[in-house]
Amino acid sequence: MKLSSGKIIRHVLLSVVCLCLLATMTFAAGAAKGPSSNGKKATVNGTIISRDGDLVKVADKEDGSTVAVRVTDTTKIERKKGLLDHTDMNVAALVPGLTIKAEGVRNAEGQLEAKKIKFNPDVFAVTVAQQQQIMDNKAAVGRAQTTADLGLDNAATAQSSANKAQSTADQGVATAQAAGTAAAANTVAVQAVNKRVSDLGDYVPVDQTGVYFADGSYRLTDAGRTALDRLISANSNINGYVIEIAGYTSSTGSARFNQRLSEERAAVVAQYLRENAAVPLWRIVVPAGYGETHPVADNSDAKGRALNRRVEVKVLVNKGVQEGALQAGSLPAGS
Repeated sequence: MKLSSGKIIRHVLLSVVCLCLLATMTFAAGAAKGPSSNGKKATVNGTIISRDGDLVKVADKEDGSTVAVRVTDTTKIERKKGLLDHTDMNVAALVPGLTIKAEGVRNAEGQLEAKKIKFNPDVFAVTVAQQQQIMDNKAAVGRAQTTADLGLDNAATAQSSANKAQSTADQGVATAQAAGTAAAANTVAVQAVNKRVSDLGDYVPVDQTGVYFADGSYRLTDAGRTALDRLISANSNINGYVIEIAGYTSSTGSARFNQRLSEERAAVVAQYLRENAAVPLWRIVVPAGYGETHPVADNSDAKGRALNRRVEVKVLVNKGVQEGALQAGSLPAGS
């Protein structure tokens, strides 16, 4: 049976209309479901690189990716210590450099909306806490910096000098000698270093390097890693050194964005030194970001902006230690 040309055209048009309706229904069904990850359970283990209000950015230990963790009013923040869990912590406890485990679900924005966050009070957190305590009581701290530095390598020899410098350091050294444990000795080292960095005016730089970043990025480049490795390798035998880390940006972007970006750049350098260059945590002064301030070049051209997107890393030693080392001929005059 043959169909007329008019009927053939009607059949073709009817088929096209049906296909369009089917495609529209399929698209609507997909849109109603939303992103496949929305509401899916998720967990991240890693180090905090920055926090802006209730949004915490975490560097995932498994693949190095950055995960945005949203803290809500119902999020439980637990600090584990021994056999006890303290659940009365708030978001202020989540400082950059802290290692956490966050559990929750993905929200519509792709963030991990945390139901529970756990962390251990590691050495970095102790450093931050004691740094604040030392800064608040700086007027009560003595000037025996040289003997405190030497006490890092020989707590027993520096006992008498540490007693004159600070009563807390005195108690810590006595505990280390009595207990003979690595944990007690580490406490003494943290206290001594924090006492030093409370007055960096007593320190002089012996070496430094610059680490540079791409526009709007805080990811380390191969050249940046090489510069950090060289700095630590060249100065690892210096007694009593500390490392100062300062992050900066160019003038591109808002002041708020640049402040946060400079902090993230400083934090990622500190993380690399701890995890890849074997730098003890207590030797790192709490990293700081200074936004677009203190430019080293003109921001009006691309070359100048590239020089300003940097982190300055300095190796510092106490003036007394440097003078003693110069007399012994074991430390260069500076660089």
